[in-house]
Amino acid sequence: MADETFSLMRPALPTAVKPGNLSVIVTYLEMTAPPSHAPLARPKGDVALVRANPPNWSFYRYLYDTVGEPWLWHERRRLPRKELERSLNDPRVEVWVLYVSGTPAGYAELDRREAATDLAYFGMIPDFIGLKLGPWLLDTAIRLAWDGGARKLVVNTCSFDHPKALPLYQSMGFKPVRHVVREIRDPRIGGPLPKSAGPHIPIIE
Repeated sequence: MADETFSLMRPALPTAVKPGNLSVIVTYLEMTAPPSHAPLARPKGDVALVRANPPNWSFYRYLYDTVGEPWLWHERRRLPRKELERSLNDPRVEVWVLYVSGTPAGYAELDRREAATDLAYFGMIPDFIGLKLGPWLLDTAIRLAWDGGARKLVVNTCSFDHPKALPLYQSMGFKPVRHVVREIRDPRIGGPLPKSAGPHIPIIE
């Protein structure tokens, strides 16, 4: 179908942006039924997935900052502490932390406050990328969302993220529903991120 074909294709980024800005393509995806494939095998070794119920502010910021800095995650760095704590303390927000040999390796955050459950954040700490832990974490988080009563599961990814992020979501059963092209202020210029963040994304000053 034409609409399905369009939904799988990202638009091109604009060729020019204002100095200090970045163009980004945000892809919104959804899943309307639990995954039909069998659960992925648990990785070998000392691997545990534990809900931080709730995580304190400093531990959450460690996860968010460490996982997200390479991909220019910046929104929650800007969020006032009390506002972030209010979200984290809501029982409808679940933060699931992956541990490998007792060390945090990644996390997934499920937000059930709206009609559709939102996989609000998902990612691996850089030291653990490439060890085939991410697919298992994502598959397990998806199943936790459905087991917890989700009627629809949504997620979004963007062109700043790991190039395998979008294909991974699709391989798990998410379907793209729309793309949005945005121009944003680069968070490394006078913002909450250091200039060393996101080295794969040029800074336009």
